[in-house]
Amino acid sequence: MAADHSVGFEPADRLAEDRESVRRRFWQKLKRVVAQLPFAEDLLAAYYCAFDKQTPRHVQASLLGAIAYFILPFDFVPDMLPMLGFTDDAAILATALRLVASHITSDHRDAARAALKRGIGEAEAT
Repeated sequence: MAADHSVGFEPADRLAEDRESVRRRFWQKLKRVVAQLPFAEDLLAAYYCAFDKQTPRHVQASLLGAIAYFILPFDFVPDMLPMLGFTDDAAILATALRLVASHITSDHRDAARAALKRGIGEAEAT
């Protein structure tokens, strides 16, 4: 009997299928927590790559799954816990980034840096 290694990720998988919901909820959560995220630039680069029309579908799916996990209101380690809250989100994102690293371009990284420099509220409008 094969083990199901996706237990607990079903809500993220379902959410990732709704690209507009991911887009909207991503910016809402990022605004609230950006100051607490040491991996904000990587998260934004993944976001820009996931929504880039030039990015292959399987790469988009991987990144959207990781982003969806980030925006879920519940996860393995609650985000409100100081110091530990985003460790699971960072691990999921790091895994996705390792799998698709060659698809995250310097343009995606530049857009992420620019968004952080401008401020998240302004970045959402672009």
